[in-house]
Amino acid sequence: MATLAKPLHSFEDLRGKVALVTGASSGIGAAVALAFASWGMPVAVHYRSKRIEAEALVARIRAGGGDAEAFSAEAKDSAGLARLAADAHARFGRIDVLVNNAGGFVRRVALAEADDAIIDEVFQQNARSMMALSRSVIPFMRSGGGGSIINVTSQAARSGGSFGAGLYSATKGFVSTYTRALAKELVGDKIRVNAVSPGVIDTPIHEQHTPPALLKELAAAIPMRRLGSADECCGAFLFLASESLSSYITGQIIEVNGGSVMP
Repeated sequence: MATLAKPLHSFEDLRGKVALVTGASSGIGAAVALAFASWGMPVAVHYRSKRIEAEALVARIRAGGGDAEAFSAEAKDSAGLARLAADAHARFGRIDVLVNNAGGFVRRVALAEADDAIIDEVFQQNARSMMALSRSVIPFMRSGGGGSIINVTSQAARSGGSFGAGLYSATKGFVSTYTRALAKELVGDKIRVNAVSPGVIDTPIHEQHTPPALLKELAAAIPMRRLGSADECCGAFLFLASESLSSYITGQIIEVNGGSVMP
């Protein structure tokens, strides 16, 4: 009689691995940091300006028996992002998982009215900062024998987004392409590079940039007829971080959108 294969076991292989999560003071970043910590991962919690929120998240993780530290860095400052990587590595001794989550709309603007200043700002926040931080983390992953880089793109990368979000959408399209290109470059280093592509998720980004009427319209167009939550995105990040569950997956984009955009 054939022997049954041993079933895959949750995310136990993540225990002890170190994650650096950017934009982790709220929204998807905070939810992912908590999810990682719940599986025994020490977490470097990056924030830009929300120090109180980031420190509260660190305190929550520590209260639950986990290990975390908050680090501040400005997305426009490549040297500062390099220091972020070095400081996180010095604090924890390794970086096994990088989640490039920081980013945003900056503000809604029609593409025909976008001047060089707003183009540069949106690209810097969503694309160049991700490249700069990845560049600084890769040597630590190489010296550690490998790792997992998980970028955060968006369903808007494929749909073009709602009105005024064209620049955001274009930079997220860049993130998706960069993910595939970097995956090819790093495969020999045992570093997997993938991305999670959230749909319309109920996070502070929409409180700041999406009028309630538009948000209601967007929710009605989703096959599940509701917005997603930050917690509902976490499974994809855990899966891509886990070597035992996703060791043969690289260069892929996982859609988490309630059916809004389908391959």
